[in-house]
Amino acid sequence: MTPKTKAALAFSAPLLLCANAAFAEQGFTWEGEIEIGNEQVVSSDVPANEIRNTYAIITATGTYTFGNGMAIFSTLTGESVTDPTADRSFDDMGLYVEELGFSFGIGESTTVAIGKLHPVFGSAWDDTAGFFGGTLAEDYELTEQLGILADVELNGAGTLSFGLFFADDTSLSRSWGTDRGRNRSNTGGAGNTGKLDSFAIQWNHDVDNTRFHIGARHLSASVGDVDDEQGFVAGLGHSFASGLDVFAEVASFSNFGGTADDATFVTLNAAYAIGDWTLSGTLSQRDLDSSGKTDLHSIALEREFSNGMVLGGALAQQDDSGVKDTIVGLNLVIPLGG
Repeated sequence: MTPKTKAALAFSAPLLLCANAAFAEQGFTWEGEIEIGNEQVVSSDVPANEIRNTYAIITATGTYTFGNGMAIFSTLTGESVTDPTADRSFDDMGLYVEELGFSFGIGESTTVAIGKLHPVFGSAWDDTAGFFGGTLAEDYELTEQLGILADVELNGAGTLSFGLFFADDTSLSRSWGTDRGRNRSNTGGAGNTGKLDSFAIQWNHDVDNTRFHIGARHLSASVGDVDDEQGFVAGLGHSFASGLDVFAEVASFSNFGGTADDATFVTLNAAYAIGDWTLSGTLSQRDLDSSGKTDLHSIALEREFSNGMVLGGALAQQDDSGVKDTIVGLNLVIPLGG
């Protein structure tokens, strides 16, 4: 599991960053964050699951905006590039290019980005509060794709985001330090074809304090895959004046990842802000044909300090097809900028 925090939102919607940059004044801007944390399975039905992962994630995004509205941008990420198999502390660290490209505006309503990007599909990993809020939903997040994306503002009727892409199979898919290896389009996996034959489309709209989205995607089968993946997602959130925020997202797939599996993901999240503190809870489920259901329920508490740092902790119970784990997560997020 890779923890996500509310403080990381700027790095999960690169096309929005490009859209802002496209209309900014000429010059260079950057922002980033350092996340230091610890995730530990403190008890499990399977003793081999009881491992600790003490980690660091360092992310920095730089954007240079030209006077004509064009911008170039890049995001570099340093983190452990392997999954933990035993207790570890800051092991297997690698640096890689998460995003790299350029953007430009068309009129006042459209922004186009070309390069290594993050296509828009769902938002549970962004819109959920708490250490474990988006853990299961991260399975269908689209990252490190090569292609063309566009955001179109619909005259007050929301934003339409769409793109053509394929999984990065260039040398940029490797990492420095610990080398995670280069992705090859002949190794299989939905969308890993080396061709612009996968697409995603999503409509997002905000009405007063309510936000909602609906989207679809097609990831073409690669070598050895059973069939193309087809996916649909819908989400709804609302922020109350009392400080309560609720969010729900459902995603459904056929031939998930190019396999014979159909898959369904459900995420329900609620957060209540009290001054600098945020208390949140998550109910989530992943249902795969081949491996069955995984239920993850968590409760979390976070505090944001005046300097922008966020300290958080969470407790989760996970039931993975009958194997029950109790997991504790702690993290500190330090924002950077210049």
